[in-house]
Amino acid sequence: MIEFNIPPCIDTAYDYIADCVRAHKICGDGTYTKKCQTFLSDRLGAPYVYLTPSCTAALEMAAILTGIRPGDEVILPSYTFCSTADAFVQRGAVLVFVDIRPDTMNIDETLIEDAITDKTRAIVPVHYAGVACEMDTILDIARRRHLMVVEDAAQAIGSTYKGRMLGTLGDFGCYSFHETKNYSMGEGGALSFNDGAFRDAAEICREKGTDRSRFFRGQVDKYTWRDYGSSYLPSDINAAYLWAQLECFDRIFDDRMASFNDYQEGLRDLAEAGLIEQPVIPEGCTHNAHMYYLKLENIDVRQKLIAFLREQGIQSVFHYIPLHSSPAGLKFGRFHGKDIVTTRDSERLMRLPLYYGLTADDRIRVIEAIHRFFRG
Repeated sequence: MIEFNIPPCIDTAYDYIADCVRAHKICGDGTYTKKCQTFLSDRLGAPYVYLTPSCTAALEMAAILTGIRPGDEVILPSYTFCSTADAFVQRGAVLVFVDIRPDTMNIDETLIEDAITDKTRAIVPVHYAGVACEMDTILDIARRRHLMVVEDAAQAIGSTYKGRMLGTLGDFGCYSFHETKNYSMGEGGALSFNDGAFRDAAEICREKGTDRSRFFRGQVDKYTWRDYGSSYLPSDINAAYLWAQLECFDRIFDDRMASFNDYQEGLRDLAEAGLIEQPVIPEGCTHNAHMYYLKLENIDVRQKLIAFLREQGIQSVFHYIPLHSSPAGLKFGRFHGKDIVTTRDSERLMRLPLYYGLTADDRIRVIEAIHRFFRG
């Protein structure tokens, strides 16, 4: 069986986890957490990066730091994971969904401005499959309309837009290190930002509402409860697992890219024949090979191909059900404008196996199986 995903693991992780145990330091903000944060800050070019227990937690912190209040509106795509929405719903926000682009499956930047009202406070672009949204347009709208931008870069670690790392262009960037991501700590994430004015508030929020971080730096003689917060620190054991991969960042990146490129080249003839649509990488953008997806003619063909591959011992899956059509989406938000692309393309999209260590032989097997399906 060729599995859809196998979480990345580097052998040195076992030693690093043992280090945590021997040092009796397994809670948050230990040695490996700091190593990861320093690496990510340097790699991303973001002065402030904090590991979190999940990307959901990072999004929740961003929603708090943006000052979202009950009744405020947040603009986002419907084609995303529910965490993108949950973080703002918890603050009492109203979700305003807009349609996506058919080429990248990202929010359609040309539809954002029309969705803005006097209650709008933030735009949340989601970089689907590690491919950038059209950030110049989004940032221009935000600047002119005095809105915050929270990048959901859960899938986009290492991807760029016009030479800048995704997650560092808006006010906040939120990353995922879930076991399905390019780099994993099981459950985990990170929050990044550039403006030092948010530093104290971010640390208080992350430390259960206390100024504990300032206490450990010797800036206060005792720490106390200062504001609303939660437990947004991951275990150092999780960070130790991640650190082993960050040490091999480029090796993992190149391995995944080889899989993406093989799929792209091996299935090109089917795209040229009009049988499938392949991923599109816009000019000026680089991606991180987070996923490889196909878009089929319709949901019927997609389901038949998924079933056929399963019979061949290959796991493939579809992706999100649009949030605006879900019970919670109907309860907490509204769709602005027409749903032309979101539902239609969500029903046509399927994802192929892609993970660190997927062999060239397995990639060939997947490609040949897809060709057999269409010949049949």
